[in-house]
Amino acid sequence: MSKDISINVEHVTRVEGHGNIVLNVKDGRVEKVEWQVSEAPRFFEAMLRGREYWELQPITSRICGICSIGHSIASLKATEDAFGVEISDQTYALRHLAINAENMQSHILHIGYLVAPDLFGVGSVFPLSNSEHREVLLKIIRLHRLANEMSDLVCGRTTHPLTLVVGGFSKVPSEKRLVELRKQLVENIGTTRDVAEAIKQVVDRLPDFSRETEYIALSSDKEYALYDGVITSTDTGKHPDYRGYRDVLKEYVVPQSTAKYAKHVRDSYMVGALARFNINSKQLSSNALEVADLFELKPVCCNPFMNTIAQLVEFMHNIDDSVGWIDQLLSEGVSEEKPVDFKVMEGRGVGLVEVPRGLLVHDYTFDGEGRCVKANCVIPTNQNHGNIQKDMEAFVPSLLDKPENEIELNLEMLVRAYDPCISCSTHCVRVRFV
Repeated sequence: MSKDISINVEHVTRVEGHGNIVLNVKDGRVEKVEWQVSEAPRFFEAMLRGREYWELQPITSRICGICSIGHSIASLKATEDAFGVEISDQTYALRHLAINAENMQSHILHIGYLVAPDLFGVGSVFPLSNSEHREVLLKIIRLHRLANEMSDLVCGRTTHPLTLVVGGFSKVPSEKRLVELRKQLVENIGTTRDVAEAIKQVVDRLPDFSRETEYIALSSDKEYALYDGVITSTDTGKHPDYRGYRDVLKEYVVPQSTAKYAKHVRDSYMVGALARFNINSKQLSSNALEVADLFELKPVCCNPFMNTIAQLVEFMHNIDDSVGWIDQLLSEGVSEEKPVDFKVMEGRGVGLVEVPRGLLVHDYTFDGEGRCVKANCVIPTNQNHGNIQKDMEAFVPSLLDKPENEIELNLEMLVRAYDPCISCSTHCVRVRFV
């Protein structure tokens, strides 16, 4: 039966920033389906020009309130790469804890507050507090508190880290506090399992949609790559020249978006938890693999809605990995070491790191006095915009027999599955049917 549909979602709720969904169907034929990004440009790269090297990390951490640790570490790695700085083993371990803390903060926020309402059939997280799912929500809040406290311990506060500096840390956590954190992490392995079991009961509400695409993430022979690794593609394998990242992460501009899109060998690719799982699942902890098995999640999974489940798998891995790094720090002893000495010099540095939403790049060029003369930042969500668009184009035909409100919900859920960080704000929804 022929059908006319006109949907304009402005703006999608339970995501960060401004993003619109437009769908026009005439006589059963899709005339337009579009993912639009309407967020105002913020010009962070321009802000960095002329700044002293030590100013870059505090500025770039403000790119994102959720991924401020990842931006800080990418910034520090780029600066250290330019100046030839070699960090200590202790700094290396503590930065792993910082990355894990951020991943846990962001993942549980997305799973518990942004996606869970869709799975439990409510409009927001607030009705869950007075429902049969109250205990699940309390466990999610407990895990979120743990991640915040871990970030506060390692980075000096929960958002926009204070202790991360070029060459090391301005202040390190005491062994006593690390022992306490280790105990909390171990105690919450069971809590994470409980949340996974609760999500399993409603996971069938995630649409059964699959589209083959390219996945890109860092990979490492030593670990499940978050802090360090080589750019790796499911299509083309490893790309060890990290300074040549532009050969893989090819950004471009489209008329419906104020954010850049990106592609590699296909029209689009995906980064984030699902991409990391598809490339690095063999290096997950045994507890994390048990969570993956619970949901029958196996690589290569091409259902973007399973990105949320991959985040849950990573949350468990982050706990196990953090316990391992704390054990190493305690066995070697934590010292009140100062950041390593280095010499400012002219040069270029590139820092790669995996943040919750995917591969992040900071690229700086410095003059001889340590001032930044050029900067480029490649943000994970920018890399995912093109894949969201291609998924929408493939997903819409399977939805046309549904009521308009269900079509709208499914498209919003698709966007939310990517956990996009369009900016650092949350908005109410306004839907206009024309």
